[in-house]
Amino acid sequence: MGEYMLEMNNISKSFPGVKALNDVTLKVRPGSVHALVGENGAGKSTLMKCLFGIHQPDSGDIIFNGEHVNVTSTKQALDLGISMIHQELHPIRFRPVMENIWLGRFPMKGIAVDKKEMIRRTRDLFAEIDLNINPETLAGDLSPSNLQLVEIAKAVSCNAKIIIMDEPTSSLTDNETKHLFKIIKQFQKKGCAVIYISHKMEEILTISDEVTVMRDGSYIGSWPAAGLTTDDIINKMVGRTLTNRFPEKDSVPREETILEVKSLCSPLPRSFQNISFELHQGEILGIGGLVGAQRTELVEAIFGLREIASGEIYKDSQKIEIKSVADAKRHGLALLTEERRATGVFAHLTVLDNTVIASQRRYAWKGVLSDAKRVKAARSMSKNLNVKTPSLDTEMENLSGGNQQKVLIARWLLTQPDILILDEPTRGIDVGAKYEIYTIMLNLVRQGKSVIMISSEMPELLGMADRIMVMCEGRLTGILNRDEADQVSIMRLATKYMN
Repeated sequence: MGEYMLEMNNISKSFPGVKALNDVTLKVRPGSVHALVGENGAGKSTLMKCLFGIHQPDSGDIIFNGEHVNVTSTKQALDLGISMIHQELHPIRFRPVMENIWLGRFPMKGIAVDKKEMIRRTRDLFAEIDLNINPETLAGDLSPSNLQLVEIAKAVSCNAKIIIMDEPTSSLTDNETKHLFKIIKQFQKKGCAVIYISHKMEEILTISDEVTVMRDGSYIGSWPAAGLTTDDIINKMVGRTLTNRFPEKDSVPREETILEVKSLCSPLPRSFQNISFELHQGEILGIGGLVGAQRTELVEAIFGLREIASGEIYKDSQKIEIKSVADAKRHGLALLTEERRATGVFAHLTVLDNTVIASQRRYAWKGVLSDAKRVKAARSMSKNLNVKTPSLDTEMENLSGGNQQKVLIARWLLTQPDILILDEPTRGIDVGAKYEIYTIMLNLVRQGKSVIMISSEMPELLGMADRIMVMCEGRLTGILNRDEADQVSIMRLATKYMN
Protein backbone atom coordinates (compact mmCIF):
# COMPACT_ATOMS: atom_id res chain seq x y z
CA MET A 1 0.00 0.00 0.00
CA GLY A 2 2.91 2.34 0.63
CA GLU A 3 2.84 5.53 2.65
CA TYR A 4 -0.72 6.47 1.68
CA MET A 5 -3.99 4.57 1.93
CA LEU A 6 -5.62 7.02 -0.48
CA GLU A 7 -4.27 9.25 -3.25
CA MET A 8 -6.50 11.56 -5.28
CA ASN A 9 -4.29 13.07 -7.98
CA ASN A 10 -5.11 16.04 -10.26
CA ILE A 11 -8.89 15.73 -9.84
CA SER A 12 -10.97 18.16 -11.92
CA LYS A 13 -14.76 18.43 -12.16
CA SER A 14 -17.04 20.93 -13.92
CA PHE A 15 -20.76 21.55 -13.71
CA PRO A 16 -22.77 23.81 -16.04
CA GLY A 17 -21.48 27.32 -15.50
CA VAL A 18 -18.89 26.48 -12.84
CA LYS A 19 -15.56 24.63 -12.48
CA ALA A 20 -15.97 22.99 -9.07
CA LEU A 21 -12.56 21.28 -8.90
CA ASN A 22 -9.36 22.30 -10.64
CA ASP A 23 -6.41 19.87 -10.44
CA VAL A 24 -6.94 18.93 -6.78
CA THR A 25 -4.70 16.54 -4.84
CA LEU A 26 -5.42 14.73 -1.57
CA LYS A 27 -3.22 12.11 0.11
CA VAL A 28 -4.37 10.29 3.26
CA ARG A 29 -2.24 8.05 5.48
CA PRO A 30 -3.67 4.89 7.15
CA GLY A 31 -4.77 5.36 10.77
CA SER A 32 -4.87 9.16 10.44
CA VAL A 33 -7.49 11.89 10.76
CA HIS A 34 -7.06 14.14 7.75
CA ALA A 35 -8.96 17.44 7.95
CA LEU A 36 -10.24 18.95 4.70
CA VAL A 37 -11.02 22.65 5.10
CA GLY A 38 -12.00 25.64 3.00
CA GLU A 39 -14.72 28.21 2.61
CA ASN A 40 -18.16 27.17 1.35
CA GLY A 41 -17.81 26.65 -2.39
CA ALA A 42 -14.14 25.64 -2.08
CA GLY A 43 -14.98 22.20 -3.50
CA LYS A 44 -14.56 20.01 -0.40
CA SER A 45 -17.89 18.18 -0.66
CA THR A 46 -17.57 17.84 -4.45
CA LEU A 47 -14.15 16.20 -4.04
CA MET A 48 -15.54 13.76 -1.50
CA LYS A 49 -18.54 12.98 -3.71
CA CYS A 50 -16.05 12.06 -6.45
CA LEU A 51 -14.39 9.67 -4.00
CA PHE A 52 -17.74 8.23 -2.88
CA GLY A 53 -19.05 7.63 -6.41
CA ILE A 54 -21.78 10.30 -6.42
CA HIS A 55 -19.89 12.32 -9.05
CA GLN A 56 -17.39 11.09 -11.60
CA PRO A 57 -14.34 13.38 -12.06
CA ASP A 58 -13.66 14.78 -15.53
CA SER A 59 -9.94 14.03 -15.13
CA GLY A 60 -7.43 12.76 -12.59
CA ASP A 61 -7.01 9.41 -10.87
CA ILE A 62 -7.77 7.76 -7.54
CA ILE A 63 -5.44 5.22 -5.92
CA PHE A 64 -6.87 3.25 -3.01
CA ASN A 65 -4.82 0.65 -1.12
CA GLY A 66 -2.18 0.81 -3.85
CA GLU A 67 -4.58 0.16 -6.76
CA HIS A 68 -6.09 2.54 -9.30
CA VAL A 69 -9.88 2.59 -8.88
CA ASN A 70 -12.70 4.12 -10.90
CA VAL A 71 -15.55 4.67 -8.42
CA THR A 72 -18.77 4.89 -10.43
CA SER A 73 -21.37 4.34 -7.69
CA THR A 74 -21.85 4.61 -3.93
CA LYS A 75 -22.30 0.82 -3.78
CA GLN A 76 -18.89 0.34 -5.34
CA ALA A 77 -17.40 2.82 -2.85
CA LEU A 78 -18.92 0.93 0.08
CA ASP A 79 -17.71 -2.40 -1.35
CA LEU A 80 -14.20 -0.95 -1.55
CA GLY A 81 -14.40 0.19 2.09
CA ILE A 82 -15.17 3.89 1.61
CA SER A 83 -18.07 5.29 3.63
CA MET A 84 -19.47 8.84 3.85
CA ILE A 85 -21.51 10.61 6.51
CA HIS A 86 -23.18 13.53 4.77
CA GLN A 87 -23.64 16.99 6.29
CA GLU A 88 -27.37 16.98 5.46
CA LEU A 89 -28.98 13.78 6.75
CA HIS A 90 -31.78 12.14 4.78
CA PRO A 91 -33.05 9.20 6.88
CA ILE A 92 -36.18 7.24 6.01
CA ARG A 93 -38.09 8.82 8.87
CA PHE A 94 -41.06 6.44 9.00
CA ARG A 95 -38.89 3.30 9.25
CA PRO A 96 -37.02 1.97 12.33
CA VAL A 97 -33.42 2.97 13.04
CA MET A 98 -32.19 -0.58 12.38
CA GLU A 99 -33.70 -0.63 8.88
CA ASN A 100 -31.99 2.68 8.10
CA ILE A 101 -28.67 1.14 9.12
CA TRP A 102 -28.97 -2.16 7.24
CA LEU A 103 -30.89 -0.90 4.19
CA GLY A 104 -29.83 -2.97 1.18
CA ARG A 105 -28.00 -5.41 3.49
CA PHE A 106 -30.87 -6.89 5.51
CA PRO A 107 -30.07 -10.24 7.21
CA MET A 108 -32.30 -12.88 5.59
CA LYS A 109 -33.85 -16.16 6.68
CA GLY A 110 -34.80 -17.81 3.42
CA ILE A 111 -36.74 -15.23 1.44
CA ALA A 112 -37.81 -13.22 4.52
CA VAL A 113 -35.97 -10.52 6.45
CA ASP A 114 -34.62 -11.89 9.74
CA LYS A 115 -35.87 -9.20 12.11
CA LYS A 116 -34.46 -10.81 15.27
CA GLU A 117 -31.01 -11.02 13.70
CA MET A 118 -31.24 -7.38 12.58
CA ILE A 119 -32.11 -6.30 16.13
CA ARG A 120 -29.20 -8.35 17.51
CA ARG A 121 -26.70 -6.89 15.04
CA THR A 122 -27.91 -3.36 15.70
CA ARG A 123 -27.63 -3.80 19.47
CA ASP A 124 -24.10 -5.19 19.09
CA LEU A 125 -23.20 -2.28 16.83
CA PHE A 126 -24.59 0.31 19.26
CA ALA A 127 -22.78 -1.39 22.15
CA GLU A 128 -19.50 -1.16 20.20
CA ILE A 129 -19.78 2.64 20.00
CA ASP A 130 -21.63 3.09 23.32
CA LEU A 131 -24.88 4.35 21.79
CA ASN A 132 -28.07 3.95 23.83
CA ILE A 133 -30.91 3.87 21.28
CA ASN A 134 -33.67 1.29 20.79
CA PRO A 135 -33.11 -0.31 17.35
CA GLU A 136 -36.88 -0.30 16.73
CA THR A 137 -37.32 3.45 17.30
CA LEU A 138 -38.56 5.27 14.22
CA ALA A 139 -35.80 7.38 12.68
CA GLY A 140 -38.18 10.34 12.50
CA ASP A 141 -38.54 10.31 16.29
CA LEU A 142 -34.82 10.88 16.90
CA SER A 143 -33.19 14.26 17.49
CA PRO A 144 -30.77 15.57 14.82
CA SER A 145 -27.85 14.73 17.12
CA ASN A 146 -28.96 11.10 17.58
CA LEU A 147 -29.56 10.77 13.84
CA GLN A 148 -25.98 11.92 13.31
CA LEU A 149 -24.70 9.25 15.72
CA VAL A 150 -26.81 6.61 13.96
CA GLU A 151 -25.17 7.60 10.65
CA ILE A 152 -21.79 7.09 12.31
CA ALA A 153 -22.95 3.65 13.49
CA LYS A 154 -24.00 2.84 9.91
CA ALA A 155 -20.52 3.74 8.66
CA VAL A 156 -18.98 1.44 11.30
CA SER A 157 -21.32 -1.37 10.21
CA CYS A 158 -19.88 -1.22 6.67
CA ASN A 159 -16.39 -2.12 7.96
CA ALA A 160 -15.09 0.97 6.18
CA LYS A 161 -11.36 1.56 5.74
CA ILE A 162 -11.95 5.28 5.11
CA ILE A 163 -14.83 7.23 6.61
CA ILE A 164 -15.63 10.68 5.23
CA MET A 165 -17.27 12.90 7.86
CA ASP A 166 -18.84 16.08 6.46
CA GLU A 167 -19.57 18.52 9.32
CA PRO A 168 -20.26 15.61 11.74
CA THR A 169 -20.64 17.79 14.85
CA SER A 170 -22.91 20.50 13.41
CA SER A 171 -25.83 19.23 15.51
CA LEU A 172 -23.91 17.60 18.39
CA THR A 173 -23.49 18.87 21.94
CA ASP A 174 -20.03 19.16 23.50
CA ASN A 175 -20.46 15.81 25.25
CA GLU A 176 -21.66 14.13 22.04
CA THR A 177 -18.67 15.62 20.20
CA LYS A 178 -16.32 14.11 22.81
CA HIS A 179 -18.13 10.78 22.30
CA LEU A 180 -17.57 11.08 18.53
CA PHE A 181 -13.87 11.74 19.06
CA LYS A 182 -13.64 8.54 21.16
CA ILE A 183 -15.22 6.61 18.26
CA ILE A 184 -12.74 8.17 15.83
CA LYS A 185 -9.84 7.08 18.05
CA GLN A 186 -11.23 3.53 17.89
CA PHE A 187 -11.20 3.72 14.07
CA GLN A 188 -7.59 4.87 14.10
CA LYS A 189 -6.47 1.98 16.31
CA LYS A 190 -7.85 -0.39 13.64
CA GLY A 191 -5.75 1.36 10.99
CA CYS A 192 -8.77 3.11 9.46
CA ALA A 193 -8.55 6.69 8.20
CA VAL A 194 -11.01 9.55 8.64
CA ILE A 195 -11.40 12.48 6.26
CA TYR A 196 -12.85 15.19 8.48
CA ILE A 197 -14.62 18.22 6.98
CA SER A 198 -15.43 20.96 9.48
CA HIS A 199 -15.57 24.74 9.90
CA LYS A 200 -14.82 24.44 13.62
CA MET A 201 -11.15 25.28 13.92
CA GLU A 202 -10.78 24.14 17.53
CA GLU A 203 -12.07 20.68 16.59
CA ILE A 204 -9.74 20.42 13.61
CA LEU A 205 -6.69 21.21 15.73
CA THR A 206 -7.88 18.79 18.46
CA ILE A 207 -8.62 15.72 16.35
CA SER A 208 -6.57 16.02 13.14
CA ASP A 209 -3.13 14.70 12.21
CA GLU A 210 -2.94 16.57 8.90
CA VAL A 211 -4.85 19.46 7.30
CA THR A 212 -5.48 20.05 3.60
CA VAL A 213 -6.77 23.47 2.57
CA MET A 214 -8.83 24.16 -0.57
CA ARG A 215 -9.89 27.50 -2.03
CA ASP A 216 -12.14 28.21 -5.03
CA GLY A 217 -11.97 24.60 -6.24
CA SER A 218 -8.17 24.44 -6.07
CA TYR A 219 -5.64 22.71 -3.83
CA ILE A 220 -3.72 25.18 -1.64
CA GLY A 221 -1.58 22.76 0.39
CA SER A 222 -1.32 20.17 3.19
CA TRP A 223 0.36 20.61 6.57
CA PRO A 224 0.81 18.67 9.84
CA ALA A 225 -1.93 19.86 12.22
CA ALA A 226 0.54 20.14 15.10
CA GLY A 227 2.27 23.09 13.44
CA LEU A 228 -0.87 25.11 12.70
CA THR A 229 -2.92 27.69 14.61
CA THR A 230 -6.54 28.73 14.03
CA ASP A 231 -5.36 31.96 12.38
CA ASP A 232 -3.00 30.02 10.11
CA ILE A 233 -5.85 27.85 8.80
CA ILE A 234 -8.27 30.75 8.35
CA ASN A 235 -5.70 32.82 6.48
CA LYS A 236 -4.91 29.91 4.15
CA MET A 237 -8.65 29.30 3.58
CA VAL A 238 -9.61 32.86 2.69
CA GLY A 239 -6.32 33.91 1.06
CA ARG A 240 -6.14 37.01 3.19
CA THR A 241 -5.68 37.96 6.84
CA LEU A 242 -9.03 38.00 8.62
CA THR A 243 -8.41 40.25 11.59
CA ASN A 244 -11.96 40.41 12.94
CA ARG A 245 -14.47 37.57 13.04
CA PHE A 246 -17.33 40.05 13.51
CA PRO A 247 -18.01 43.37 11.76
CA GLU A 248 -17.94 46.45 13.96
CA LYS A 249 -21.36 47.32 15.37
CA ASP A 250 -22.00 51.01 14.83
CA SER A 251 -25.71 51.38 15.63
CA VAL A 252 -27.51 51.47 18.98
CA PRO A 253 -30.97 49.92 19.54
CA ARG A 254 -33.77 52.39 20.13
CA GLU A 255 -35.85 52.47 23.30
CA GLU A 256 -39.09 51.65 21.46
CA THR A 257 -40.35 48.10 22.05
CA ILE A 258 -41.37 46.52 18.75
CA LEU A 259 -42.30 43.07 20.12
CA GLU A 260 -43.37 42.00 23.60
CA VAL A 261 -44.01 38.42 24.63
CA LYS A 262 -45.87 37.86 27.92
CA SER A 263 -46.04 34.57 29.82
CA LEU A 264 -45.99 32.39 26.69
CA CYS A 265 -46.63 28.69 27.43
CA SER A 266 -46.60 25.59 25.26
CA PRO A 267 -49.35 22.98 25.70
CA LEU A 268 -46.56 20.41 26.06
CA PRO A 269 -45.31 20.23 29.66
CA ARG A 270 -41.68 19.59 28.68
CA SER A 271 -41.55 22.49 26.23
CA PHE A 272 -41.28 26.27 26.85
CA GLN A 273 -43.22 27.65 29.82
CA ASN A 274 -43.94 31.17 31.08
CA ILE A 275 -41.58 33.02 28.71
CA SER A 276 -41.63 36.83 28.75
CA PHE A 277 -39.27 39.22 26.94
CA GLU A 278 -39.12 42.42 24.90
CA LEU A 279 -37.46 43.14 21.57
CA HIS A 280 -36.44 46.72 20.84
CA GLN A 281 -36.36 48.44 17.47
CA GLY A 282 -32.95 48.13 15.80
CA GLU A 283 -31.83 45.43 18.26
CA ILE A 284 -30.19 42.04 17.82
CA LEU A 285 -31.54 39.87 20.64
CA GLY A 286 -29.55 36.66 21.00
CA ILE A 287 -31.10 33.50 22.46
CA GLY A 288 -28.62 31.11 24.05
CA GLY A 289 -28.97 27.72 25.69
CA LEU A 290 -28.01 24.08 25.33
CA VAL A 291 -29.73 21.31 23.36
CA GLY A 292 -33.19 20.82 24.86
CA ALA A 293 -33.55 24.45 25.98
CA GLN A 294 -36.66 24.75 23.72
CA ARG A 295 -35.38 27.86 21.92
CA THR A 296 -36.47 26.65 18.47
CA GLU A 297 -39.86 25.60 19.80
CA LEU A 298 -40.37 29.08 21.28
CA VAL A 299 -39.63 31.02 18.09
CA GLU A 300 -41.63 28.57 15.98
CA ALA A 301 -44.61 29.18 18.26
CA ILE A 302 -44.18 32.95 17.90
CA PHE A 303 -44.15 32.42 14.12
CA GLY A 304 -47.34 30.35 14.12
CA LEU A 305 -45.75 26.94 13.54
CA ARG A 306 -46.56 25.57 17.00
CA GLU A 307 -49.55 25.79 19.27
CA ILE A 308 -49.59 28.24 22.18
CA ALA A 309 -51.53 27.22 25.30
CA SER A 310 -51.51 30.65 26.97
CA GLY A 311 -49.75 33.99 26.94
CA GLU A 312 -49.86 37.13 24.84
CA ILE A 313 -47.86 38.69 22.01
CA TYR A 314 -47.77 42.45 21.36
CA LYS A 315 -46.43 44.15 18.24
CA ASP A 316 -45.97 47.93 18.41
CA SER A 317 -47.97 47.92 21.68
CA GLN A 318 -50.96 46.23 20.00
CA LYS A 319 -52.00 42.72 21.01
CA ILE A 320 -51.84 40.35 18.05
CA GLU A 321 -53.03 36.80 17.41
CA ILE A 322 -50.63 34.51 15.56
CA LYS A 323 -52.16 31.13 14.77
CA SER A 324 -50.49 30.52 11.41
CA VAL A 325 -47.48 31.52 9.31
CA ALA A 326 -49.79 33.76 7.27
CA ASP A 327 -50.69 35.64 10.47
CA ALA A 328 -47.00 36.03 11.34
CA LYS A 329 -46.11 37.34 7.88
CA ARG A 330 -49.02 39.78 7.96
CA HIS A 331 -47.71 41.20 11.24
CA GLY A 332 -44.21 41.68 9.78
CA LEU A 333 -42.40 38.60 11.12
CA ALA A 334 -40.08 36.28 9.20
CA LEU A 335 -38.34 33.07 10.31
CA LEU A 336 -35.19 31.46 8.93
CA THR A 337 -35.46 27.87 10.23
CA GLU A 338 -32.70 25.86 11.88
CA GLU A 339 -32.54 22.93 9.45
CA ARG A 340 -31.74 24.52 6.09
CA ARG A 341 -32.17 21.36 4.00
CA ALA A 342 -35.22 19.96 5.79
CA THR A 343 -37.35 23.09 6.19
CA GLY A 344 -35.81 25.84 4.05
CA VAL A 345 -34.29 24.91 0.71
CA PHE A 346 -36.25 23.57 -2.27
CA ALA A 347 -33.20 21.75 -3.60
CA HIS A 348 -34.42 21.05 -7.14
CA LEU A 349 -35.96 24.46 -7.72
CA THR A 350 -33.93 27.37 -9.07
CA VAL A 351 -32.35 30.20 -7.12
CA LEU A 352 -35.06 32.43 -8.61
CA ASP A 353 -37.92 30.25 -7.35
CA ASN A 354 -36.34 29.83 -3.91
CA THR A 355 -35.86 33.59 -3.58
CA VAL A 356 -39.37 34.76 -4.46
CA ILE A 357 -41.49 31.85 -3.22
CA ALA A 358 -42.59 33.55 0.04
CA SER A 359 -43.62 36.77 -1.72
CA GLN A 360 -45.15 35.48 -4.98
CA ARG A 361 -48.34 37.54 -4.67
CA ARG A 362 -46.33 40.74 -5.07
CA TYR A 363 -45.42 39.68 -8.61
CA ALA A 364 -48.91 38.73 -9.81
CA TRP A 365 -51.70 40.71 -11.48
CA LYS A 366 -55.17 39.16 -11.64
CA GLY A 367 -53.67 35.81 -10.69
CA VAL A 368 -50.97 35.82 -13.40
CA LEU A 369 -47.33 35.85 -12.29
CA SER A 370 -44.98 38.32 -13.94
CA ASP A 371 -41.62 36.65 -14.62
CA ALA A 372 -40.05 40.03 -15.26
CA LYS A 373 -41.02 41.26 -11.79
CA ARG A 374 -39.87 38.02 -10.16
CA VAL A 375 -36.48 38.19 -11.90
CA LYS A 376 -36.04 41.87 -11.08
CA ALA A 377 -36.73 41.30 -7.35
CA ALA A 378 -34.52 38.20 -7.13
CA ARG A 379 -31.66 39.80 -9.08
CA SER A 380 -31.72 42.93 -6.90
CA MET A 381 -31.75 40.94 -3.65
CA SER A 382 -29.04 38.54 -4.85
CA LYS A 383 -26.84 41.50 -5.69
CA ASN A 384 -27.50 43.20 -2.34
CA LEU A 385 -26.66 40.04 -0.38
CA ASN A 386 -23.72 39.04 -2.64
CA VAL A 387 -25.18 35.63 -3.55
CA LYS A 388 -22.59 33.76 -5.63
CA THR A 389 -24.45 31.77 -8.28
CA PRO A 390 -23.79 31.17 -12.01
CA SER A 391 -27.35 32.40 -12.71
CA LEU A 392 -30.81 32.69 -11.19
CA ASP A 393 -31.70 29.51 -13.11
CA THR A 394 -29.13 27.44 -11.20
CA GLU A 395 -30.68 24.75 -9.00
CA MET A 396 -30.30 25.46 -5.29
CA GLU A 397 -28.60 22.14 -4.58
CA ASN A 398 -25.63 23.32 -6.66
CA LEU A 399 -24.94 26.32 -4.39
CA SER A 400 -22.65 26.20 -1.36
CA GLY A 401 -24.22 26.18 2.10
CA GLY A 402 -23.36 29.82 2.71
CA ASN A 403 -24.94 30.94 -0.55
CA GLN A 404 -28.03 28.82 0.09
CA GLN A 405 -28.37 30.57 3.45
CA LYS A 406 -28.12 34.00 1.80
CA VAL A 407 -30.86 33.02 -0.68
CA LEU A 408 -33.12 32.04 2.25
CA ILE A 409 -32.45 35.38 3.95
CA ALA A 410 -33.24 37.11 0.63
CA ARG A 411 -36.51 35.15 0.48
CA TRP A 412 -37.66 36.52 3.80
CA LEU A 413 -36.40 40.05 3.24
CA LEU A 414 -38.61 40.23 0.15
CA THR A 415 -41.62 39.83 2.45
CA GLN A 416 -40.53 43.19 3.95
CA PRO A 417 -40.53 42.09 7.63
CA ASP A 418 -39.97 44.34 10.65
CA ILE A 419 -38.64 41.41 12.67
CA LEU A 420 -36.34 38.72 11.29
CA ILE A 421 -35.94 35.58 13.42
CA LEU A 422 -32.76 33.65 12.58
CA ASP A 423 -32.41 30.13 14.02
CA GLU A 424 -28.72 29.07 13.87
CA PRO A 425 -28.06 31.37 10.87
CA THR A 426 -24.41 30.36 10.35
CA ARG A 427 -24.54 26.62 11.12
CA GLY A 428 -22.32 24.67 8.74
CA ILE A 429 -20.93 27.67 6.83
CA ASP A 430 -17.40 29.02 6.69
CA VAL A 431 -15.85 32.06 8.35
CA GLY A 432 -16.04 34.21 5.21
CA ALA A 433 -19.74 33.51 4.61
CA LYS A 434 -20.44 33.99 8.33
CA TYR A 435 -18.93 37.46 8.18
CA GLU A 436 -21.18 38.30 5.22
CA ILE A 437 -24.29 37.15 7.10
CA TYR A 438 -23.25 39.17 10.15
CA THR A 439 -22.91 42.21 7.87
CA ILE A 440 -26.42 41.61 6.49
CA MET A 441 -27.76 41.51 10.06
CA LEU A 442 -26.07 44.79 10.97
CA ASN A 443 -27.38 46.46 7.82
CA LEU A 444 -30.91 45.41 8.81
CA VAL A 445 -30.71 46.90 12.30
CA ARG A 446 -29.23 50.09 10.86
CA GLN A 447 -32.46 50.35 8.86
CA GLY A 448 -34.47 50.07 12.09
CA LYS A 449 -35.44 46.42 11.68
CA SER A 450 -35.02 44.01 14.61
CA VAL A 451 -33.39 40.59 14.73
CA ILE A 452 -33.87 37.61 17.06
CA MET A 453 -30.92 35.22 16.67
CA ILE A 454 -30.73 31.74 18.16
CA SER A 455 -27.14 30.51 18.25
CA SER A 456 -25.31 27.62 19.88
CA GLU A 457 -21.97 29.30 19.18
CA MET A 458 -20.93 31.33 22.20
CA PRO A 459 -18.57 33.68 20.31
CA GLU A 460 -21.40 34.48 17.88
CA LEU A 461 -23.78 35.45 20.68
CA LEU A 462 -21.14 37.58 22.37
CA GLY A 463 -19.96 39.15 19.12
CA MET A 464 -23.33 40.03 17.58
CA ALA A 465 -26.09 40.39 20.19
CA ASP A 466 -27.06 43.60 22.00
CA ARG A 467 -28.66 41.48 24.71
CA ILE A 468 -28.59 37.72 25.30
CA MET A 469 -31.64 35.85 26.58
CA VAL A 470 -30.70 32.45 28.01
CA MET A 471 -33.01 29.43 28.31
CA CYS A 472 -32.71 26.09 30.08
CA GLU A 473 -35.19 23.22 29.77
CA GLY A 474 -37.97 25.46 28.50
CA ARG A 475 -37.54 28.23 31.04
CA LEU A 476 -36.05 31.69 30.73
CA THR A 477 -33.15 31.83 33.17
CA GLY A 478 -31.86 35.34 32.53
CA ILE A 479 -31.27 38.21 30.11
CA LEU A 480 -27.77 39.72 29.92
CA ASN A 481 -26.75 43.06 28.47
CA ARG A 482 -23.85 43.08 26.03
CA ASP A 483 -21.41 44.57 28.52
CA GLU A 484 -22.15 42.05 31.27
CA ALA A 485 -22.23 38.87 29.17
CA ASP A 486 -19.36 36.42 29.00
CA GLN A 487 -19.05 32.68 28.40
CA VAL A 488 -19.16 31.82 32.10
CA SER A 489 -22.31 33.84 32.85
CA ILE A 490 -24.12 32.44 29.80
CA MET A 491 -23.17 28.84 30.64
CA ARG A 492 -24.24 29.34 34.26
CA LEU A 493 -27.70 30.43 33.11
CA ALA A 494 -27.86 27.71 30.42
CA THR A 495 -27.42 24.97 33.07
CA LYS A 496 -29.43 26.60 35.86
CA TYR A 497 -32.22 24.03 36.07
CA MET A 498 -30.35 20.94 34.96
CA ASN A 499 -30.18 17.98 37.29
